Amino acid sequence: MNRTRLRANNILNAGLMYVLLCNFLFFEVNAQQPENNNEIPFSENDEGFLPIFDGKTLTDWIGDPTYWRVENGNLVGEITPETILKTNSFIIWQGDQPTDFELKLEYRISEAGNSGINYRSELIADVPFALRGYQADIDGKNRYTGQNYEERKRTTLAYRGEKVIIENKDSVVDLKSNIEKNCWQIREVLESLGNSDILKLEIKNGEWNQVHLIIKGNRLQHYVNDVLMSDVIDADLINQAFSGYLGVQVHVGPPMKVEYRNILLKKL
Repeated sequence: MNRTRLRANNILNAGLMYVLLCNFLFFEVNAQQPENNNEIPFSENDEGFLPIFDGKTLTDWIGDPTYWRVENGNLVGEITPETILKTNSFIIWQGDQPTDFELKLEYRISEAGNSGINYRSELIADVPFALRGYQADIDGKNRYTGQNYEERKRTTLAYRGEKVIIENKDSVVDLKSNIEKNCWQIREVLESLGNSDILKLEIKNGEWNQVHLIIKGNRLQHYVNDVLMSDVIDADLINQAFSGYLGVQVHVGPPMKVEYRNILLKKL
C-alpha cells in the first residue's frame, strides 16, 4: 500500500471514530435528561416558587379518577360522552390551605372546555369533590378566561379588563337577591385594564398559556401570559375569604379536555 492510500485510510478511520464519539456523547447527554417534561429549570422570576404537582403521580391531590389522571407529565381533566357530569368536579390540593401566595401554572384546553383555578375555597359537605370560592376562570373559547368568578357564591366579581372593588355591607347579604345576569351587583369598577376583546388576543387558542395569580390580603390579581386580566379588591367583610383550598375544575357541559403542568406555589 502506498503512502497516499495509507494516509487516506487513516483520515477515513479518524473521521469514523469522530462520528462514533459524537453519537456516543449525544446519547449519553440525552439519557441524563429527566423523563418528566414537567421538570423545567426555574427562571430568576421563579425564586421562592415550589412545585406542588410532581408530573408523575397525584400525590397530595384528591379528585374523582373518572375525570382526573396524570398523562405525559400533565395533570389531565377530561369529560367523555360516557362520563358527562351533573355537577362541576374538582381535583383538590391537600398540601395546605394558603393565605397570601402567588401561583404559576400552564394550561391547555379544548375548544369546548370550561375549567378554572379555585383558591381560598371551602369544601361542599354534601357534594363530592366540589369547591366554593374564588376562581380564576378558564374556557376554550376565551369568553371568560382571566375573569374572577366566585364558584357557588357571588358569581362574577370582575370581568376580564376590570379593576373592581367589592363593596362592604354591614349586615348579612342575601346572595341571590344581589346577583343579576350571573354577576355580583355590590361592586364598583375602579378602572379599565383594557378592552376585553383586545386582552383576549393575548390568550392562545388550543396552546399552552401561563396563569399567574397574585393573592395578597383582600387583593386578587389574575394574569394570563404576563398580562393583568382582572384585579379585585374584596372589601366585603361578610363574604371575603383569606384562606382555603386550591383546586382545578372540569365543568358541567359537553365532552372536553383540560391539561395543567408546571404548577408552582410561592407563599408570601
